[in-house]
Amino acid sequence: MARSAEMDAVSALFASGHAADLILIVLAAELVWLVARGARALDVALALGPAVLIVFALRGALTGADWPLIAVPLTLSFPVHIADLKRREMLDKRR
Repeated sequence: MARSAEMDAVSALFASGHAADLILIVLAAELVWLVARGARALDVALALGPAVLIVFALRGALTGADWPLIAVPLTLSFPVHIADLKRREMLDKRR
């Protein structure tokens, strides 16, 4: 089965890590848009931070980075996520 030029382009997009770069650009645009609409920058950073860190790890995995460049952002995403949940008071509510 022959691969099409489109499939080769998509494979290159992922192998180069540029697919993750596109996601990071969208997240940066979201941050700018939310802050421009009046959201506090710290609130937006805490909300988007875990996603940014996970996408950094994804980029490392796609490009064959050494394991610490994948593990560190993944590990850091959890405390940032917890900080965001605390900020939103989602961890303090009893159900």
